[in-house]
Amino acid sequence: MAEGHLAIDVLNLDCRVRRLEQKLERKLMRREQDSFDLTNEEFIELYRINPQLAADLIDTLQPSLQRVLTAVRFYATGYYQRPVGDQCDISLSQSSVSRCIRDVTNAINERLLKPWVQFPMTPEDRQRAASQFVTARQPFQGAIGAIDCTHVALFGPREHQVAYVNHHGYHSLNVQAICDPNLTILNINARYPGARNDTYIWNTSSVRRIMEREYNRGERTFLFGDQGYPLEPRLTPLPNEREETQRFNYNQSLCSARNCIERLFGALRSTWRCLSKHRVLQYEPGMAGKIVNACAVLHNMRIDFGLQPDMYEDPNEYVINIPNMANMNDDDDNNLPPLALARRIQDRLIHA
Repeated sequence: MAEGHLAIDVLNLDCRVRRLEQKLERKLMRREQDSFDLTNEEFIELYRINPQLAADLIDTLQPSLQRVLTAVRFYATGYYQRPVGDQCDISLSQSSVSRCIRDVTNAINERLLKPWVQFPMTPEDRQRAASQFVTARQPFQGAIGAIDCTHVALFGPREHQVAYVNHHGYHSLNVQAICDPNLTILNINARYPGARNDTYIWNTSSVRRIMEREYNRGERTFLFGDQGYPLEPRLTPLPNEREETQRFNYNQSLCSARNCIERLFGALRSTWRCLSKHRVLQYEPGMAGKIVNACAVLHNMRIDFGLQPDMYEDPNEYVINIPNMANMNDDDDNNLPPLALARRIQDRLIHA
């Protein structure tokens, strides 16, 4: 009996020794492997950010380089936590990787989300936003952003699981985003389950309240939206129309102008693979939403640091000159209810 207990104690001691050896090996590997020894191209290939941006993140968030790169490597690949930790210049246990991802994600949401993802709040800011669409490949006077929703897959939560099953049949968050023609994200909303439709998310969003307030003050700016959104002065939907008609040409032009939001979603998924539905975020919805926010912040930081997303141009893009909205206001416009005004604006654009 005593010999059996002794054998168990020896086995346990052997396991503890192996764990200590593994920790020592990881420390030695981290000392020998310095990510900043990589070339700029190699660094970007691994982490999707350059060394300068990594250093800026460290200065702002104040964690160690290793913690930042661990989280960013997870965003970039969407791998499970253990493969991320096994990377030679990270060399962390699964539990340590988990803490790094949570700590860095929370820090980005708390310190960087508001400074880096900003909807134009002042008339001057909205004028600057509108000027970008005036000079875009497909000009559209009066637009300040394109809006749409996309699904980000996540593991089915324990509570309210059915609410997260989207119309494609898998669990997700339905994420609303607004961007400008340069693919800079102006607003991100990753709070709603996949079963919520685009209109519901828009109707409950703070951006809708902001634009309604400015409309009531006489401002005539709008967002591009597809047929999933209601017709309002702040949104221009895309109804289905017959080809070779003025309404069809209007739709083609509008679709071309709002193509930036589709390119944004493509750029986000290709850069931050954790957002791909084939990866599936293994987190509860609240944390999954924070990860989406963190990727949005890093996307905007990449643009600011000169790491531009691929600007795909469709050779078959349909381009039409849309008339200047500033020259299309009648004195009685201000007396119309919102829906009537929206229809009048749309008719002017179609028949101009």
